[in-house]
Amino acid sequence: MLGTLLIIGVFAVLIFWAIGAYNALISLKNQVANAWKQIDVQLKRRHDLIPNLIETVRGAMQFERGTLEAVVAARNQAIKVEQGGAGVAQTAAVEAQLTGAGGWSKKRNKQIAKGNGNGFRDFDSHR
Repeated sequence: MLGTLLIIGVFAVLIFWAIGAYNALISLKNQVANAWKQIDVQLKRRHDLIPNLIETVRGAMQFERGTLEAVVAARNQAIKVEQGGAGVAQTAAVEAQLTGAGGWSKKRNKQIAKGNGNGFRDFDSHR
């Protein structure tokens, strides 16, 4: 009788251990599935941000293109005046124009540093 109870006890312990192991494996499986779902959510959020990034880059690109064109035009004007042997007043006026064209870039850098990096339309209206 003692042997039978011992066998039943060992068998019961094995059954409880198997049930616990099965529950632990199911729990781990659910954790892995949840982790993959969280990754999917983060990737979707990342993909949803791409259009905003593209619009921001387009705005910056248009601003930088305008600034570059203004600086190049002012530089060419300054070179023409310098080679033409113009007077001091005309040279000073052209150099001031060149400094002003470069100043837009400095002003924009200050604006970005203050955290107002998305106001391209407002900034361009001050030209």
